[in-house]
Amino acid sequence: MKLNDIIRGIEAEVTGSVDVEVKDLQFDSRRVGKGTLFVAQRGTRVDGHAFIDGAIDAGATAVLCENLPSNLRAEVTYIRVADSSRALGLAAAAFYGHPSSHLKLVGITGTNGKTTTVTLLHRLFRQAGYHVGLISTIVNKIDDDEVPTGHTTPDALELNALLRRMVDNGCTHCFMEVSSHAVVQERIAGLQFTGALFSNITHDHLDFHKTMAAYVAAKKGFFDGLAKEAWALTNLDDRNGMVMVQNTRAQIYTYGLSHKGDFHCRIVEEGFDGMLLELDGRELWCRLVGRFNAYNLLAIYAAATLLGMERDEVLRQLSTLAPAPGRFQYVSGRGITAIVDYAHTPDALQNVIDTINSLRRQNQMLITVVGCGGDRDRTKRPEMAQIASRGSDKLVLTSDNPRSERPDAILDDMEAGLNADALSHTVRITDRRQAIRTACMMAREGDIILVAGKGHEKYQEVNGVRSHFDDVEELEKELKNEN
Repeated sequence: MKLNDIIRGIEAEVTGSVDVEVKDLQFDSRRVGKGTLFVAQRGTRVDGHAFIDGAIDAGATAVLCENLPSNLRAEVTYIRVADSSRALGLAAAAFYGHPSSHLKLVGITGTNGKTTTVTLLHRLFRQAGYHVGLISTIVNKIDDDEVPTGHTTPDALELNALLRRMVDNGCTHCFMEVSSHAVVQERIAGLQFTGALFSNITHDHLDFHKTMAAYVAAKKGFFDGLAKEAWALTNLDDRNGMVMVQNTRAQIYTYGLSHKGDFHCRIVEEGFDGMLLELDGRELWCRLVGRFNAYNLLAIYAAATLLGMERDEVLRQLSTLAPAPGRFQYVSGRGITAIVDYAHTPDALQNVIDTINSLRRQNQMLITVVGCGGDRDRTKRPEMAQIASRGSDKLVLTSDNPRSERPDAILDDMEAGLNADALSHTVRITDRRQAIRTACMMAREGDIILVAGKGHEKYQEVNGVRSHFDDVEELEKELKNEN
């Protein structure tokens, strides 16, 4: 592909010829080969501008950057831009033939509910016979073929390459999580969204955004960038729901349980095996539990309807859907019910505990096992402990993914949120396996154990090393033990 075709539409100052052939596009200098367009990005830890000469030595014929090197090489074309991260997204979209324009691409953003919503939308459309792509924190999928991912939203190169594979494999739709990090870091620049969905905003990621105002602004930036041909679906019950869409050019639709928007539902009855919803005047029994899942199902219903699926077909498919892995997932044994949930924010933990407490009988004890991740927002740690303590009969504080932090330091932060009364029914066990074992030993027949924080994850990260660890496996092992 000619360089001119890749950078068309990018506002830039060019030094050198744009009539050169580009065989590859890279922002990692270690992956540069002959004929590469190298994009020098300013990362959080490393500045790609420091590797421009190395990239040229490795074969780069063109360099896209924010600051030109002091010595320009005559054989290289230099493209200077104001924001190389945004330019990377635009260039990647062009390099891969603008794949998002050949799909009905729907992005879901919000603090909680993203993974459940995209996963179940993908499952619903697959069951209805569509060829569909999925981009989520758990896995990327092209129809039913899985591709693991390490980010909520992949980098711009990986993202466009994946969308191109989806198009080449006949996919007509793609559902993807859009994180606030991805918006700020311009990973979604150049993508054409058919629709965007907002779930909610609660306390999270302040280690990155610093303030709630900045966090809200990042989410809002996704909707600000939508085309007028797109639709924007927002949660009317969230106080930031209408903030998200106040400057969007897209067609606005609303949904809610408390407020009647364009799409509305209410919970008629619920139990641990599911709930009965009245959705736009029609009743639906579903296998998901909790008010937070009622919002997810309503959003799924609305999005599928806006994408043109018949309402009766959407309702039929919704009734067959099971929860996403690690989202209110059941494990049972010895007469004890255990629930594994990814809840790792204060609001998500509150939602899960509230749901359990609304369903459990008076004589059933709730034992909660929870920790907080290392190298992440420290300010939510005491709040998480407070929520777990208030809603549980017994609390076990333990490690989540400590990463590079000392596990005991994280638990100190959590304990700081507890008063003497709360501490009296709290135990602190750093080893997560031992913490789960202890909770199972505490539980009597009929009791409920909540293990929160890791959900679908099958690893624990300590000092940069990931070792196999699965909350579901640990619970199954302990609850089969009759001793």
